[in-house]
Amino acid sequence: MTLPQELPAAHCASVLCQVPARHALEFLVDGLQLGRWALGCWDTASVGEGVVCGRSLFDDQPSWVRPVADHTRMAVVYHVGSAPDALSPRIRATVEPIEAVEAQGNAPCCRISLHAERTPGMDDARWLRLMRCHEVEVLLIQARLALPHHPLDPLDR
Repeated sequence: MTLPQELPAAHCASVLCQVPARHALEFLVDGLQLGRWALGCWDTASVGEGVVCGRSLFDDQPSWVRPVADHTRMAVVYHVGSAPDALSPRIRATVEPIEAVEAQGNAPCCRISLHAERTPGMDDARWLRLMRCHEVEVLLIQARLALPHHPLDPLDR
């Protein structure tokens, strides 16, 4: 794989979703839903105290995440680590309400963005993979939010 000469120190991937912003925020903070769109933490299960454990689709290694919502700022900070007692804030999701677009039937809309900053020890290949994953993950979030929900869906608990 050829890497770009200079990779950015921060990355943001965004997508528009046709759901109310509050609904999107609740989806993003739900650790069980995280296991349906986060490529590095697939198929999550609750391990208590707001922490979920999933597995990477790349190497099947376990990863632990504690999503923490800031409802005032419409943001979620994902505390990530290789053990439940070694979590650090690494990824942030933001939700921005947008005025309904007439072409979309005046449905409620929002912009969802995933933000990451490169850590000092992260090599180029790992950083590039994280950026590309976020570009795919926002599309997975958009698709999941567009699905009709059923009574057993964790969003309807």
